[in-house]
Amino acid sequence: MSRKPQKQETLKDLWPGQSVELLKALHILTRDGQLNADSRRKLKQVLHLVQLIRPPLDRLFETNEAPRLADLGAGKSYLGFILYELIFGPKGKGEVIAVETRGPLMEGAERLARDAKFDRMRFVAGAIADVNLDGETDMVTALHACDTATDDAIRFALRHKARVIALVPCCQAELARSLEHEGKHPLHQLWRHPIQRREFASNLTNVIRALYLEANGYKVRVTELVGLEHSLKNELILAERHQLSNAQAKGELLSLLKQLPKHPALVDGL
Repeated sequence: MSRKPQKQETLKDLWPGQSVELLKALHILTRDGQLNADSRRKLKQVLHLVQLIRPPLDRLFETNEAPRLADLGAGKSYLGFILYELIFGPKGKGEVIAVETRGPLMEGAERLARDAKFDRMRFVAGAIADVNLDGETDMVTALHACDTATDDAIRFALRHKARVIALVPCCQAELARSLEHEGKHPLHQLWRHPIQRREFASNLTNVIRALYLEANGYKVRVTELVGLEHSLKNELILAERHQLSNAQAKGELLSLLKQLPKHPALVDGL
């Protein structure tokens, strides 16, 4: 008796046109088409991210004959496959490129794309910081890229002149580590206790990332990805390029950095 309501709930989680067989192959759905609690959270996050980035992605399709999206730290490429199935596939143009350090994951994803006939998906095994794609990339996504991998994603996006960047940062530990022994700074009470230091450094890191993107000419929106009941790491940084640089944002970022004893390596040399 418990199976029928569960299946009805599963169907409500899916978008029209989504392939149950693809979700089974990605191990998001079980063999009998159900979702466990962990997969439900994962699917909800990915679908909500797709919903949030669809407007700027649609604008890219309107102005570009073959928009290219790079999904960094792709893991098993859940996001890439769902974006291709729901958007890139139906539009009949554009390319999705998944970048992941773990080669076996990319090999498995490549086999799945081949079986699904997703012929405009490409898979690159390598570190985000080291990968250089030929030409420009229109959109860059990074879902839960851990610690400084999000900063590598920002550098990748700037290097490839991305018009749109969508980041969901995770485990921002770099700044927290560097603040641990800064006990004489006038603001040290903000990070004296470890639990507060982690939260303070995490929030500050994302503030700096957003300002850094604004300084590089992006219009930035920082919002919640999903409710806290689905993930505690749910901050979305969505940036669209409007100009080459922004002197006011750069000035505000420099002013902020001067008040801090340490800063992320992302802004070294600014």
